[in-house]
Amino acid sequence: MSILCRPFGFLRRLLKVESCNPTGAESLILLSPTTLAQKIREVPGIFLLSQRKGFSTMPEIETNTRETELFSPPSGVRGMTKLDRTAFKKTVTIPVLKVRKEIVNRLMRSLKSAVLQRPGIKRVIEDPEDEQSRLIMLDPYKMFTHESFEESELSILNQLNVNPQLSKYTLELTYENFKSEEILRAVLPEGQDVTSGFSRVGHIAHLNLRDHQLPFKHLIGQVMIDKNPGITSAVNKINNIDNTYRNFQMEVLSGEENMMTKVRENSYTYEFDFSKVYWNPRLSTEHSRITALLKPGDILFDVFAGVGPFAIPAAKKNCTVFANDLNPESHKWLLHNCKLNKVDQKVKVFNLDGKEFLQGPVREELVQQLKQSKERKHSVHIVMNLPAKAIEFLSAFKSFLDGQQCSSELLPIVHCYSFSKDVNPAEDIRRRAGAVLGISLEACSSVHLVRNVAPNKEMLCITFQIPASILYKNQTINLENQEEPHPKRQRTDNAFSEEGTQIA
Repeated sequence: MSILCRPFGFLRRLLKVESCNPTGAESLILLSPTTLAQKIREVPGIFLLSQRKGFSTMPEIETNTRETELFSPPSGVRGMTKLDRTAFKKTVTIPVLKVRKEIVNRLMRSLKSAVLQRPGIKRVIEDPEDEQSRLIMLDPYKMFTHESFEESELSILNQLNVNPQLSKYTLELTYENFKSEEILRAVLPEGQDVTSGFSRVGHIAHLNLRDHQLPFKHLIGQVMIDKNPGITSAVNKINNIDNTYRNFQMEVLSGEENMMTKVRENSYTYEFDFSKVYWNPRLSTEHSRITALLKPGDILFDVFAGVGPFAIPAAKKNCTVFANDLNPESHKWLLHNCKLNKVDQKVKVFNLDGKEFLQGPVREELVQQLKQSKERKHSVHIVMNLPAKAIEFLSAFKSFLDGQQCSSELLPIVHCYSFSKDVNPAEDIRRRAGAVLGISLEACSSVHLVRNVAPNKEMLCITFQIPASILYKNQTINLENQEEPHPKRQRTDNAFSEEGTQIA
């Protein structure tokens, strides 16, 4: 650790501070390293540089970097609501190292930690005073004088006969040189949250702006387009997903109005009108997780299928798929995407209410399965991805197969999604799902944390095998050498973890 002292008698001032000690017993020479460091920090004009060994002889650069953010946009853009790119021009002073042009490439490999790391700014530029030389831009937060170089770096410079003395270079920054987060932090009121993230849906940037950001919404949208290649439209959700069809109203903030988009997820392609269907790119991992639980030959019933992110991968895995969605637009694009991904012969598509789908096509198929051979090796999975209401639909399974031949083999595995704001979300979703079914799911279910939706709001998936006592409410199982599966044996299915609860 090196100490930089301005030429006004550092030791005198430090000793003067020490002389204020009432006991007078503490001397500079007897201070512990910890105490000495603390005292030094308290003295004006002292700078502790721990990352590199050098200290600055370029006070104007050090002042800029220590007291303000060197690469922040100019302060005059604060409060801007209509984007003016020309207002972001700014001049800064950067330390540079002059070298012969023929050794630049070799030298850059040795100075990785010293050179300027800034997107959009060239690290090597021509020397305006010598065409045979180049100027290497250095990090102004680390490099102040030749003494800022590490010993290994100085050794390389010496080997290549390079003068380690630094020079100053005046660099003009423009709008193109600033990152989106830096621009928005400079524009929005100080201390307010900055939106720099978004969900990407093909060429569309989907934002969820907060109230304090709304006056700047058009500027934010344009910045997102400018700073993210391939984004040509920025939209903001203006209501919650609370309607029948699970889509939401949106406002185009900037760019083109075209909401027809194409996305690629887990090697599958989906096309749809984003303004009329539900699509969440943050569920990509969850789509893969459920698909991984399936085996070729399994049957999947997707109750709220959307445009097909569960159904299509399952069909590609040679599962028999029944996919349903109430939204006519989702139904249309589900059919389209099945053809697009060449699984239209493996997916039966429906446009029904979830309860009608369960009590109609799902029940009919299960009845047909009961009539087939007892040597059944495949599993039946039911995915219910409607987190706001899916648990309510579990009531449809009560006495679901009454009047049919009872079987302990054909017990569907349910993957039901829900939101929770409870302190213990896993227990909460178990309790609520169990209450609808009229049983306890504590010992025979697994709960997977899908994602954090908002502060204190989680999205979860509860997975369980529907007990025969629910499906056959008024009958008892009477099969030769068959007993109703014990919960522990049920959980050996690949859909369950041995621990019972998955929080990941």
